[in-house]
Amino acid sequence: MKLSLNGATTMKADLATDIRAAALAKFDYLEIWAAKLRKFLKEHSPADLNDRFQDAGVKPLSINSIEHITFRDGSAYARIKTECEELSSIAAAIDCPYVVVVPGKLPEHEPSFDEIIDESVRVLTELSELAARHQRSLAFEFLGQADCSVQTLDLADEIVGRVKRDNVGLVIDSFHFYAGGSTIDMIDALDRSRLYIFHIDDAEGLPRDQLTDAHRLLPGLGILPLKEIIAAFRRIGYDDVASVEIFRPEYWERDPFELAREAKAATERVLS
Repeated sequence: MKLSLNGATTMKADLATDIRAAALAKFDYLEIWAAKLRKFLKEHSPADLNDRFQDAGVKPLSINSIEHITFRDGSAYARIKTECEELSSIAAAIDCPYVVVVPGKLPEHEPSFDEIIDESVRVLTELSELAARHQRSLAFEFLGQADCSVQTLDLADEIVGRVKRDNVGLVIDSFHFYAGGSTIDMIDALDRSRLYIFHIDDAEGLPRDQLTDAHRLLPGLGILPLKEIIAAFRRIGYDDVASVEIFRPEYWERDPFELAREAKAATERVLS
Protein backbone atom coordinates (compact mmCIF):
# COMPACT_ATOMS: atom_id res chain seq x y z
CA MET A 1 0.00 0.00 0.00
CA LYS A 2 0.95 3.62 -0.45
CA LEU A 3 1.27 5.54 2.83
CA SER A 4 -0.28 8.80 3.99
CA LEU A 5 0.12 11.03 7.01
CA ASN A 6 -3.08 12.52 8.44
CA GLY A 7 -2.87 16.05 9.82
CA ALA A 8 -4.67 14.96 13.00
CA THR A 9 -1.56 12.99 13.99
CA THR A 10 0.47 16.22 14.15
CA MET A 11 -2.42 18.40 15.29
CA LYS A 12 -0.39 21.35 16.63
CA ALA A 13 1.74 21.67 13.48
CA ASP A 14 0.49 23.92 10.69
CA LEU A 15 -0.29 22.73 7.17
CA ALA A 16 3.01 23.85 5.68
CA THR A 17 4.84 21.88 8.37
CA ASP A 18 2.66 18.82 7.73
CA ILE A 19 3.62 18.88 4.05
CA ARG A 20 7.33 19.14 4.85
CA ALA A 21 7.12 16.45 7.55
CA ALA A 22 5.30 14.07 5.20
CA ALA A 23 7.86 14.70 2.46
CA LEU A 24 10.91 14.22 4.69
CA ALA A 25 9.46 11.00 6.12
CA LYS A 26 8.81 9.86 2.53
CA PHE A 27 5.05 9.52 2.79
CA ASP A 28 3.25 9.36 -0.55
CA TYR A 29 0.23 11.39 0.58
CA LEU A 30 -1.05 13.83 3.17
CA GLU A 31 -4.60 14.06 4.48
CA ILE A 32 -5.24 17.74 5.08
CA TRP A 33 -6.83 18.71 8.40
CA ALA A 34 -9.57 21.18 7.48
CA ALA A 35 -8.86 23.71 10.25
CA LYS A 36 -5.22 23.89 9.18
CA LEU A 37 -6.33 24.38 5.58
CA ARG A 38 -8.52 27.33 6.47
CA LYS A 39 -5.72 28.95 8.45
CA PHE A 40 -3.30 28.48 5.55
CA LEU A 41 -5.75 29.99 3.07
CA LYS A 42 -6.08 33.17 5.11
CA GLU A 43 -2.67 34.18 3.76
CA HIS A 44 -2.22 31.96 0.69
CA SER A 45 -4.17 30.82 -2.35
CA PRO A 46 -5.10 27.27 -3.36
CA ALA A 47 -2.57 27.66 -6.19
CA ASP A 48 0.14 28.37 -3.59
CA LEU A 49 -0.88 25.22 -1.73
CA ASN A 50 -0.80 23.19 -4.92
CA ASP A 51 2.73 24.44 -5.59
CA ARG A 52 3.85 23.39 -2.11
CA PHE A 53 2.56 19.87 -2.63
CA GLN A 54 4.26 19.61 -6.01
CA ASP A 55 7.55 20.99 -4.72
CA ALA A 56 7.49 18.52 -1.82
CA GLY A 57 6.66 15.52 -3.99
CA VAL A 58 3.68 14.65 -1.78
CA LYS A 59 0.09 14.32 -3.01
CA PRO A 60 -3.03 15.43 -1.12
CA LEU A 61 -5.31 12.47 -0.40
CA SER A 62 -8.27 14.08 1.35
CA ILE A 63 -9.56 17.09 3.20
CA ASN A 64 -10.54 15.78 6.61
CA SER A 65 -13.37 16.39 7.47
CA ILE A 66 -16.95 17.68 7.46
CA GLU A 67 -18.36 16.62 10.82
CA HIS A 68 -21.85 15.54 11.90
CA ILE A 69 -23.51 15.75 8.51
CA THR A 70 -26.77 14.02 9.50
CA PHE A 71 -29.62 14.77 11.91
CA ARG A 72 -28.97 18.51 11.82
CA ASP A 73 -31.43 21.40 11.91
CA GLY A 74 -32.03 23.55 8.86
CA SER A 75 -29.45 26.25 9.53
CA ALA A 76 -26.73 23.78 10.51
CA TYR A 77 -27.37 21.66 7.45
CA ALA A 78 -27.22 24.73 5.22
CA ARG A 79 -23.75 25.44 6.64
CA ILE A 80 -22.71 21.84 5.95
CA LYS A 81 -23.76 22.16 2.30
CA THR A 82 -21.82 25.41 2.01
CA GLU A 83 -18.79 23.74 3.57
CA CYS A 84 -19.06 20.80 1.18
CA GLU A 85 -19.16 23.12 -1.81
CA GLU A 86 -16.22 25.12 -0.47
CA LEU A 87 -14.00 22.15 0.33
CA SER A 88 -14.84 20.36 -2.90
CA SER A 89 -13.81 23.46 -4.84
CA ILE A 90 -10.51 23.70 -2.96
CA ALA A 91 -9.92 19.97 -3.39
CA ALA A 92 -10.35 20.34 -7.14
CA ALA A 93 -7.87 23.23 -7.23
CA ILE A 94 -5.15 21.12 -5.59
CA ASP A 95 -6.02 17.80 -7.29
CA CYS A 96 -7.16 16.22 -4.02
CA PRO A 97 -9.59 13.36 -4.74
CA TYR A 98 -11.58 13.08 -1.51
CA VAL A 99 -13.44 15.07 1.10
CA VAL A 100 -14.08 13.01 4.25
CA VAL A 101 -17.58 13.29 5.73
CA VAL A 102 -18.70 11.97 9.12
CA PRO A 103 -22.22 10.97 10.26
CA GLY A 104 -23.99 12.88 13.00
CA LYS A 105 -24.71 11.84 16.55
CA LEU A 106 -27.81 9.89 17.46
CA PRO A 107 -30.75 12.30 17.97
CA GLU A 108 -32.64 12.34 21.24
CA HIS A 109 -35.67 10.52 19.85
CA GLU A 110 -33.73 7.26 19.29
CA PRO A 111 -34.24 6.76 15.55
CA SER A 112 -34.99 3.41 14.00
CA PHE A 113 -32.49 1.58 11.82
CA ASP A 114 -34.47 2.58 8.72
CA GLU A 115 -34.56 6.23 9.78
CA ILE A 116 -30.78 6.29 10.18
CA ILE A 117 -30.34 4.79 6.72
CA ASP A 118 -32.89 7.13 5.09
CA GLU A 119 -31.36 10.24 6.67
CA SER A 120 -27.83 9.22 5.77
CA VAL A 121 -28.75 8.35 2.19
CA ARG A 122 -30.60 11.64 1.72
CA VAL A 123 -27.73 13.75 3.02
CA LEU A 124 -24.99 11.87 1.18
CA THR A 125 -26.96 12.07 -2.05
CA GLU A 126 -27.38 15.83 -1.74
CA LEU A 127 -23.76 16.43 -0.73
CA SER A 128 -22.45 14.16 -3.47
CA GLU A 129 -24.19 16.35 -6.03
CA LEU A 130 -22.26 19.34 -4.70
CA ALA A 131 -18.96 17.44 -4.77
CA ALA A 132 -19.68 16.20 -8.30
CA ARG A 133 -19.79 19.78 -9.57
CA HIS A 134 -16.05 19.80 -8.88
CA GLN A 135 -15.40 16.18 -9.90
CA ARG A 136 -14.60 15.22 -6.27
CA SER A 137 -15.67 12.24 -4.17
CA LEU A 138 -16.97 11.93 -0.62
CA ALA A 139 -15.38 9.40 1.74
CA PHE A 140 -17.93 8.43 4.43
CA GLU A 141 -16.35 7.53 7.77
CA PHE A 142 -18.39 5.66 10.38
CA LEU A 143 -17.41 6.20 14.04
CA GLY A 144 -17.33 3.46 16.67
CA GLN A 145 -18.42 5.67 19.57
CA ALA A 146 -21.77 4.78 21.14
CA ASP A 147 -23.32 8.19 20.39
CA CYS A 148 -22.68 8.06 16.63
CA SER A 149 -25.59 7.26 14.34
CA VAL A 150 -23.43 4.99 12.14
CA GLN A 151 -21.12 2.85 14.26
CA THR A 152 -20.34 -0.21 12.14
CA LEU A 153 -18.94 -1.05 8.74
CA ASP A 154 -21.94 -3.09 7.60
CA LEU A 155 -24.32 -0.19 8.28
CA ALA A 156 -22.02 2.32 6.57
CA ASP A 157 -21.70 0.01 3.57
CA GLU A 158 -25.47 -0.46 3.41
CA ILE A 159 -25.87 3.32 3.30
CA VAL A 160 -23.22 3.86 0.62
CA GLY A 161 -24.72 1.04 -1.43
CA ARG A 162 -28.14 2.68 -1.34
CA VAL A 163 -26.73 6.07 -2.34
CA LYS A 164 -25.60 4.50 -5.65
CA ARG A 165 -23.25 7.32 -6.57
CA ASP A 166 -19.84 6.63 -8.06
CA ASN A 167 -18.40 9.53 -6.03
CA VAL A 168 -19.42 8.21 -2.60
CA GLY A 169 -17.36 5.56 -0.80
CA LEU A 170 -16.10 4.46 2.59
CA VAL A 171 -13.36 5.18 5.08
CA ILE A 172 -12.43 2.34 7.40
CA ASP A 173 -10.58 3.52 10.50
CA SER A 174 -9.09 0.61 12.45
CA PHE A 175 -9.85 2.31 15.79
CA HIS A 176 -13.52 2.86 14.95
CA PHE A 177 -13.73 -0.58 13.33
CA TYR A 178 -12.70 -2.14 16.64
CA ALA A 179 -14.46 0.23 19.04
CA GLY A 180 -17.82 -0.13 17.28
CA GLY A 181 -17.70 -3.91 17.07
CA SER A 182 -17.25 -4.33 13.32
CA THR A 183 -15.99 -7.73 12.16
CA ILE A 184 -13.55 -9.12 9.60
CA ASP A 185 -16.50 -10.77 7.85
CA MET A 186 -17.83 -7.28 7.13
CA ILE A 187 -14.62 -6.45 5.24
CA ASP A 188 -14.79 -9.73 3.34
CA ALA A 189 -18.32 -8.81 2.22
CA LEU A 190 -17.27 -5.42 0.82
CA ASP A 191 -17.27 -4.37 -2.80
CA ARG A 192 -13.66 -3.22 -3.01
CA SER A 193 -14.60 -0.31 -5.29
CA ARG A 194 -16.52 1.30 -2.41
CA LEU A 195 -13.47 1.46 -0.08
CA TYR A 196 -11.65 4.76 -0.59
CA ILE A 197 -9.36 5.22 2.45
CA PHE A 198 -7.91 3.08 5.24
CA HIS A 199 -7.09 5.00 8.44
CA ILE A 200 -4.50 2.94 10.29
CA ASP A 201 -3.87 3.34 14.02
CA ASP A 202 -3.71 1.22 17.14
CA ALA A 203 -5.15 1.52 20.65
CA GLU A 204 -4.51 0.78 24.29
CA GLY A 205 -5.87 -2.42 25.78
CA LEU A 206 -9.06 -1.06 27.30
CA PRO A 207 -12.63 -2.33 27.03
CA ARG A 208 -14.28 -1.08 23.85
CA ASP A 209 -16.75 1.15 25.69
CA GLN A 210 -13.91 2.93 27.51
CA LEU A 211 -11.83 3.74 24.44
CA THR A 212 -11.56 7.37 23.30
CA ASP A 213 -9.51 8.97 20.55
CA ALA A 214 -6.89 9.90 23.15
CA HIS A 215 -6.16 6.17 23.61
CA ARG A 216 -4.92 5.78 20.04
CA LEU A 217 -1.35 4.62 19.45
CA LEU A 218 1.02 4.23 16.53
CA PRO A 219 0.35 1.07 14.52
CA GLY A 220 1.77 -2.04 16.15
CA LEU A 221 1.90 -0.63 19.68
CA GLY A 222 -1.57 -1.69 20.83
CA ILE A 223 -4.18 -4.43 20.72
CA LEU A 224 -6.11 -3.77 17.50
CA PRO A 225 -6.30 -6.70 15.03
CA LEU A 226 -4.35 -4.83 12.35
CA LYS A 227 -2.84 -7.90 10.71
CA GLU A 228 -6.28 -9.48 10.36
CA ILE A 229 -7.75 -6.24 8.96
CA ILE A 230 -4.91 -5.88 6.46
CA ALA A 231 -5.20 -9.54 5.42
CA ALA A 232 -8.93 -9.00 4.76
CA PHE A 233 -8.17 -5.92 2.67
CA ARG A 234 -5.78 -8.00 0.58
CA ARG A 235 -8.42 -10.68 0.08
CA ILE A 236 -10.85 -8.16 -1.41
CA GLY A 237 -8.11 -6.52 -3.49
CA TYR A 238 -7.64 -3.26 -1.59
CA ASP A 239 -4.01 -2.13 -1.81
CA ASP A 240 -4.36 1.64 -2.23
CA VAL A 241 -3.51 3.86 0.77
CA ALA A 242 -3.03 3.42 4.52
CA SER A 243 -3.18 6.77 6.29
CA VAL A 244 -1.87 7.25 9.84
CA GLU A 245 -4.52 9.11 11.87
CA ILE A 246 -3.89 9.37 15.61
CA PHE A 247 -5.66 11.81 17.96
CA ARG A 248 -3.27 11.42 20.89
CA PRO A 249 -2.48 14.67 22.79
CA GLU A 250 0.81 13.19 23.98
CA TYR A 251 1.93 12.88 20.35
CA TRP A 252 0.86 16.42 19.54
CA GLU A 253 3.58 17.73 21.89
CA ARG A 254 6.30 15.94 19.97
CA ASP A 255 8.42 17.25 17.11
CA PRO A 256 6.22 16.66 14.03
CA PHE A 257 9.16 15.64 11.84
CA GLU A 258 10.32 13.01 14.31
CA LEU A 259 6.76 11.77 14.82
CA ALA A 260 6.17 11.52 11.06
CA ARG A 261 9.30 9.40 10.63
CA GLU A 262 8.31 7.13 13.51
CA ALA A 263 4.74 6.82 12.21
CA LYS A 264 5.93 5.76 8.78
CA ALA A 265 8.37 3.20 10.15
CA ALA A 266 5.72 1.76 12.48
CA THR A 267 3.17 1.48 9.66
CA GLU A 268 5.66 -0.19 7.34
CA ARG A 269 6.43 -2.79 9.99
CA VAL A 270 2.74 -3.63 10.41
CA LEU A 271 2.08 -3.76 6.66
CA SER A 272 5.04 -6.06 6.09
